[in-house]
Amino acid sequence: MKKQIQDILVAESNAIKKIPVNNHFEKCIELILQQVHQKQGKLIASGMGKAGQIAINIATTFSSTGTPALFLHPSDAQHGDLGVIQKNDILLLISNSGKTREILELVELARRLYKDIPIIVITGNPDSPLSCMADAILHTGNPKEVCPFGLTPTTSTTTMTVIGDVLVVLMMNKIQFTTEDYAKRHHGGYLGKKSRTEARSGKNNHTK
Repeated sequence: MKKQIQDILVAESNAIKKIPVNNHFEKCIELILQQVHQKQGKLIASGMGKAGQIAINIATTFSSTGTPALFLHPSDAQHGDLGVIQKNDILLLISNSGKTREILELVELARRLYKDIPIIVITGNPDSPLSCMADAILHTGNPKEVCPFGLTPTTSTTTMTVIGDVLVVLMMNKIQFTTEDYAKRHHGGYLGKKSRTEARSGKNNHTK
């Protein structure tokens, strides 16, 4: 079993290393900066199934680090929740195949409201129908799943999560987010206490 564990860890690590690094990351940051921080919109993340769980994590992490964001379930969007989308928002859509029906429909519905809403896509298929609708595409590298059947989202969701982390950290640096800023948004628990302590000491603060 130890050998199996080591093999899985190596496969996941290698998948992360093979995530394509290109100018689309910079384009994504500029789009989010423009829509959220300059035009006062928000980032709306969405995905179905496991990709949706990753989208929730990305949205909450963005919100706690100074970039207002929320998760919109693509099915709920068809039953009224689409109304959360406003002018100047930006969509961050996650689909490994790039063919998820509910996500494709979400794009169509969102663009009926605001035809020019910017769309960022995280996908394993840069040539998919969803990718053709995107303003910026972040490719996972389409890694082979470590699931023994090659079916269960495992390695693909790992790369999606890491891409989300990259975006969050790049944006924190872009807006010069400080520990004081973090403390204002995270009052409770260990992290709240730690951030307030570090803010008072001036540790890990950017200079604005």
